[in-house]
Amino acid sequence: MTINIIRNGKKATFKVVQKDETLLQVLTEIKTTQDASLSFASGCRSSVCGSCAMRVNGKEVLACAYKPESGDIIEPLKNVPLVRDLVVDVEKALSFNKVAKAWAVSPEALPSVSPEQAEVNEVQSDCILCGACYSACPVYAVNPEFIGPFALTRNWRYVSDVREADVAGKIDAVQTNGVWDCTLCGECVPVCPQGIAPKSDIDMLRNKSNVLGYMDPKYANFGGGLDFGAPSF
Repeated sequence: MTINIIRNGKKATFKVVQKDETLLQVLTEIKTTQDASLSFASGCRSSVCGSCAMRVNGKEVLACAYKPESGDIIEPLKNVPLVRDLVVDVEKALSFNKVAKAWAVSPEALPSVSPEQAEVNEVQSDCILCGACYSACPVYAVNPEFIGPFALTRNWRYVSDVREADVAGKIDAVQTNGVWDCTLCGECVPVCPQGIAPKSDIDMLRNKSNVLGYMDPKYANFGGGLDFGAPSF
């Protein structure tokens, strides 16, 4: 089996014995037996930490979960600074959690939560911050200040929680470079290893924004200042 790794823009090809191994195991074998300089990140090895996210044949995956095939092309994530080989710096993407106020603000008296209410944001709570959605996002590719998929979906995780005391503040935080900048293309959905659909969460944030009096800036001034007067027949 041959594995092609894009290293600093150049393709390096390695031959490995075909086994029922994950890509992370194959990369470890290459580093151990063929090229000790090969750099990649890993942590939990069980699809929990998200540190081994990379691209295979143009799609974002977790190396610890993906089973490679001969001829695969392995690349680092896009839209984030490259450190070396398959290692990238996702710190800026992570910083958008602060911009989006993606944390809980508890009321003085916590309301009781039914099982049905708890399930509303259960999926969003599973985000592992791997950065795959930022790599796949065409908006983030051209606007590095876009708050981005996982920060917005984590914002919705708290906005949709009946225990959240600052829904208005969280909605206000995602109006600029946020919910209205997303094109709802859905590229973030199939690459999420946790089955989260940021597109749907962003759409819900738009609806909540409308309820609180916000609207898409592209249409905010539509008809503004025009007096259409009374209809005439």
